[in-house]
Amino acid sequence: MPVLFYRLPRNVITIFSGRNLGWHVLAIVLTIAIVLSGGDWAYYVWTRGGLFLRLARPAILLGTVLPVFGTLIILVVGEVGKNRRVINTAWALGQASLLGYLVSCGYKAFTGRLPPPHGWGFRTLTLTQIPLVDTSHGFQFGFLKGGVFWGWPSSHTTVAFAMMLCLITLHPKNKLLVFGALFYAFYVGLSVSVTIHWCSEFVAGAIIGSVIGTVVGRSFKARPDGAGHIGN
Repeated sequence: MPVLFYRLPRNVITIFSGRNLGWHVLAIVLTIAIVLSGGDWAYYVWTRGGLFLRLARPAILLGTVLPVFGTLIILVVGEVGKNRRVINTAWALGQASLLGYLVSCGYKAFTGRLPPPHGWGFRTLTLTQIPLVDTSHGFQFGFLKGGVFWGWPSSHTTVAFAMMLCLITLHPKNKLLVFGALFYAFYVGLSVSVTIHWCSEFVAGAIIGSVIGTVVGRSFKARPDGAGHIGN
């Protein structure tokens, strides 16, 4: 699958260089500000309600399944219809989701942030069940001290924004597609921020994922075999 890795090394370098590096710094600065101001803990307490959790629950599965199976479906549709634009979009989304996951896991490996208290199955937590101690400051800096499945930034959010900004960059004139992409990205990101992640992890994931998606989208948009837009 060579197309999946189209300009991959160059894209990785671009994601962490120049103006894009500044966006990573902004994600870190905003996280520090939210944590130190008590914003993460206040948001956590405010969103511990049954309505939030019921609305958010489907996003956990959606944000896990769609990056893989959604991309494969788009690829199959493109191959069956011999549509180079659709095929190019599928490969671009694949690379965006891959880089979103790897970059977010890379950060997690070194930040080791503790996840917010939550019950398995995302049961509703009442205020009486919330620990009295603010645990939002729980970072374990080092290598793999906190694993790569929980922590900063949110992988669900990073991947969602990476894929959707990639899609928007490839097809900016399709307003319905743009709206749907933004709705999906924010739905997944906000949903994990009220279930398995802190608010600052959503914010950082949205910023970093947007950088990744824009870089990958621009790269694949310039592909000789994939030029063109859907909905022009």
